[in-house]
Amino acid sequence: MTTTGTPHLPQPTRSTGSALTLTATLLTATVALYIALVALGNITDFDSNQQFVRHVLAMDTTFKDDDLMWRAITSTGLQDAAYVAIIAWETLAALVLIAGTWLWIRRDLDRARQISTYGLLMLMLLFGAGFIGIGGEWFAMWQSEDWNGLDAATRVFLLSGVVLLVIHLPMGARKSD
Repeated sequence: MTTTGTPHLPQPTRSTGSALTLTATLLTATVALYIALVALGNITDFDSNQQFVRHVLAMDTTFKDDDLMWRAITSTGLQDAAYVAIIAWETLAALVLIAGTWLWIRRDLDRARQISTYGLLMLMLLFGAGFIGIGGEWFAMWQSEDWNGLDAATRVFLLSGVVLLVIHLPMGARKSD
């Protein structure tokens, strides 16, 4: 028998939907826990990553190429303001993802997906645009042997992206055609 039109994807069963909902819940909770611990660490051990941000923005451990060094931010006030903004963004993302996790637990799937999407996108913006794009390329962080956070940023960006894909998989039973 031949059919015309768009091929139909397999419809998720109730058990598949439950498994995907559990997966979305646990993955969202994992990312929420991770970024909450990162934010807490940055707040309680402010100096450690403050030095990281200062060195990246100052570009003091890069190749010192005159064509790039004009980008350096050497004002400690601006460096610290950037660091505080990063911590605030991480904290807000953690709270959003905790809320998303709570909504997954309550099985409010549409709102859970929406809120979790916002939190994951916040992390992808911070680690993708912020650390990989701006830190890595604009401030040439890739040139530094001591203050290069590209591997860690890539891990968080990819983890967030994978979780974002999972939470947007079709979940739950559907009516047959």
